Amino acid sequence: MSVIVLAALWFLRSSPRPEPETASGATAPAVVTPDVPEQLKVEVLSTRPHDPAAFTQGLVLDGDTLFESTGLNGRSSLREVDPKTGTVKRKLDIPYEYFAEGLALAGDRLIQLTWQTEKAFVYTRADFKEVGEFRYDGEGWGLCYDGTRLVMSDGSDRLTFRDPKTFAVESILNVTLSGQPARELNELECVDGLVYANVWQTDHILRIDPKTGRVTGVIDASGLLTPEERQKTDVLNGIAWNPKTKTFLITGKLWPKMFEVQFVPAPR
Repeated sequence: MSVIVLAALWFLRSSPRPEPETASGATAPAVVTPDVPEQLKVEVLSTRPHDPAAFTQGLVLDGDTLFESTGLNGRSSLREVDPKTGTVKRKLDIPYEYFAEGLALAGDRLIQLTWQTEKAFVYTRADFKEVGEFRYDGEGWGLCYDGTRLVMSDGSDRLTFRDPKTFAVESILNVTLSGQPARELNELECVDGLVYANVWQTDHILRIDPKTGRVTGVIDASGLLTPEERQKTDVLNGIAWNPKTKTFLITGKLWPKMFEVQFVPAPR
């Protein structure tokens, strides 16, 4: 559990209770406390192979096809992957000067962010042909498409909503966890009106209400790899939603495995 959530829980336990109703019928003002998000964990349904050389930055599942963006200068790529076997069916290498980041599918176009070069590449889904690019200010981290807008993270506590055709900024939302800024938002997945975000350098995934910016759930995804496997890997990163099965695929940077999971309530 994160320090912020623990602090919020301590605050709730230590806050004074409202005074009882007075003889005159007046009631003391209610004590306002920060929202405490639902605590969830992952339930693993199946384990699939994943390329341990893939520095995963973005995952998108479209039917039976998984698209993956991998990072690092000189190793960045756009991939089509078999979601069951982990086999890389198609791969486009990205020029050395670009460190690829988040990925989204909007219609028949794949949009891939880059980290610090302020450029997003646009490809056709069918053949990975580059058909355009977008410019933006700042860093690119995660990206997802909610059916109307692109949602982008930059490693801060902000989500930027963009026009999928022009990449123009439509609005910016600050994300809060128990009343505090939720920073290090990384890979994103848009699911049924909500946004899920990896938190960089943690095993946590946040469930965010894009209307309010409030984190409504914290998912603990720790313990998926063995201690031996974990020594050779980087952080948890990569979320893809399967609307047919109502399950998620999650993995990490340089992870040898990908997991089909559900998010379920954590034991109290």
